[in-house]
Amino acid sequence: MISADDDLLTGLDEVDWAHLNHAYGTATDVPGQLRALCGDDDQARQQALSDLFNHLAHQGVRCQASPYAVPFLARIALTGPDPAREDALRLLTGLAVDRDEECEIIDGADIAAWRAEAAENSSEKLLPLYDAELAAEQDEQRHRDLRDTRDWLAAGNPVDPRDSSMRSYDAVRAELPSLCRLLDDENPRVRTRTAYLLAWFPELAGASLPLLLGLASREDDAVARATLLVAVGILGPKTLPDPLTAGLDAEDGLVRWAAAAALAQTARSAALDGRLLDRAVAVLAAAATAPAPVPATDFGRGDFHGHTADVLLALPPSPTARAAVAACLPSVSATQRASMAKAVLPDLFPGPLAAPRPPYARLPRPQQQLLYALGDLPEGWWNTEGDLGESLAAHGLPATQADLRTYIGLPAAGPGCQWRLL
Repeated sequence: MISADDDLLTGLDEVDWAHLNHAYGTATDVPGQLRALCGDDDQARQQALSDLFNHLAHQGVRCQASPYAVPFLARIALTGPDPAREDALRLLTGLAVDRDEECEIIDGADIAAWRAEAAENSSEKLLPLYDAELAAEQDEQRHRDLRDTRDWLAAGNPVDPRDSSMRSYDAVRAELPSLCRLLDDENPRVRTRTAYLLAWFPELAGASLPLLLGLASREDDAVARATLLVAVGILGPKTLPDPLTAGLDAEDGLVRWAAAAALAQTARSAALDGRLLDRAVAVLAAAATAPAPVPATDFGRGDFHGHTADVLLALPPSPTARAAVAACLPSVSATQRASMAKAVLPDLFPGPLAAPRPPYARLPRPQQQLLYALGDLPEGWWNTEGDLGESLAAHGLPATQADLRTYIGLPAAGPGCQWRLL
């Protein structure tokens, strides 16, 4: 672990980057990118940030070189120049969890499953398998390829994406005791990014939850406070913390929403008074029908309504919660909309519509919102759920996008055609 008392990039050139790989080859360009991240040239800094993400966390896959960059990024976050500190915290998050994992709002980091998967595909576990395959291989070229991979494994290098990702995750984990001091930083964006990062480390929740709750009780920046509250909910306190209940009465709408989301998630692991949960659901339902606040938190890739729907879907079904999910759907990203719609379809349409089918305009508002969200999907996303048409037909609904748009009263879908429910 690098101490904040050291010079900013001390030891950078002592790492044998030429013998480390990233997504595009050897990692010899990483030192220059880390230096540019701390430089005065804003354009060069932005390019370095992009390059580091692409090279060290390409499409979410962490590489051999990724853990070696972590200590330097931690030092930049602690003592580097602004805005490099916030950039470093973003990179540290990307080196700990990938973007798909960041969308797993409800359960946070499933660290036990990740560790089990990494152990199953570790270098130590795979090495005997390669030895056995080498002993039986007769083809000369195949034998050389196997030997190269076997030698790579024998040197302790990862070949499995989860193994390499866990090495990067654990490198970030080792820096967190030092990074926690950033929760008291004067920059609210640094406090926000630190709270967001801590949400993905449940193994450290015993130490981080008191810090997050302590700051949440005195934080005056709305986005920082909201991020703190959601992080608390993800980490799953076993008892109900006061800052969550107090947040329901906050003046700022984003803070109220965050407290409600955190309470709903807390209800999955701690006993929660039914009336308090009803209040939380009511706040989430109100948020579902409102425009997304700007700025909001970064959870769920910044998809405010997608996050709201995820939290509601994790609760036991109720008319209020399912209607709120339907209200979210027209604003949810296309990547999630079909699966969320399928999840609430049986609750919003408990039986097939009577024939002849009633006009769309006479349907209850939640039913309209669900159908509109599906009819409004870009054409390429209609088939992301293979049996979506069958599910709709079973409820007496149009089974194709074209028929559904006709039923709603929308024009035929064209390239790039997007409409919004008024």
